[in-house]
Amino acid sequence: MSDRSENRQELAQFLRSRRARISPQEAGLPTGVHRRTKGLRREEVAVLAGLSPTWYTYLEQARDIHPSPQVLDSLARVLGLSEDERAYIHRLAFGQGPAEAPYGVDESAEKLVSQVVEVAGHGPFPLYAGNRYGDVVAWNRAAADWYTDFGALPRPRRNILWWMLTEPEARKRLVNWADDTLDVIARLRLAYATRTADRRMQELVGDLKSASADFRGWWHEQHVRGQHQRTRTLDVPGLGRRAFRLVVASVVDSPAHSLVIHLPLTEETGTGAS
Repeated sequence: MSDRSENRQELAQFLRSRRARISPQEAGLPTGVHRRTKGLRREEVAVLAGLSPTWYTYLEQARDIHPSPQVLDSLARVLGLSEDERAYIHRLAFGQGPAEAPYGVDESAEKLVSQVVEVAGHGPFPLYAGNRYGDVVAWNRAAADWYTDFGALPRPRRNILWWMLTEPEARKRLVNWADDTLDVIARLRLAYATRTADRRMQELVGDLKSASADFRGWWHEQHVRGQHQRTRTLDVPGLGRRAFRLVVASVVDSPAHSLVIHLPLTEETGTGAS
C-alpha cells in the first residue's frame, strides 16, 4: 500500500472515530427518540460542514479525493477537534512536510546530539535526546538515575515507550504513569501521520501492539497531541519524589532529534525551584 493510500485510510478512520464521539446535542441538533447512531451521522457532519453528503462519505471511505485546507478546517470545527488533531488531519491529507528528514538513522546526527548532551548534561537534573521514534540516543547520569540505565537495555529497546510500557520500574517511578505514557503515544501518532511508509515506524507500532495491551487500546483510540511543555513527576528510591517541567528543544542541525530538558519544580507551587 502506498504512503498516500495509508494516509487516506488513517484519515478516514480518524474522522469516523471523531464523528462517533460528538453527540447531536453538542452539534446543536435535535435528538430523536428512536435514534440508534452513536454520535453524528455522516449526512449531519456533511451538512454542518457545508459539504455534499456523498463527497463526505467518499472521504470516510478513503477514496482518492482531495479535500482543501478549508474543508479540513470546517470538519475540525464540526467535529470539535483540538488544535493538535486539526494539525493531524492536515498532515494526513497533505503528506510529508518540507522539514521532514529522510527515513533511516543518521549516525552523524546521533553523534552530534550525544555531544550536546555530554556538554550540557553535567547538572543534577535529567537530560536526554530522542528521535521521532522515541529512541533515547543520548542521556546524562541524572536521566539514568531518575529513569533507568538506558545503556543496559538492548539497543532496539532503548526507547522511551518500550521502557514505559514494558518495564515494571516505569510504573513505579512515573507517578502519573498512564497520563505520561498516553502523552508519548499521542505524540508518536502525530509523527506517524507523515511516516506511514516508513518501515521502522510500521515495525515499531506493530511490535508495541504485540507487546502491550495498553498500547493497543490507546493506539486504537487515536489520541493525538503535539509537543507542548508538561509536568512529569518521578518517585525514585534514594532520590525521593520530584516534579519536573519537561521542555523539548529541537536541534537545528538535526531536525530528527530533540532534547528533553527537565526543569525542577516545587510541587506545592508548580514553579521553578530556586
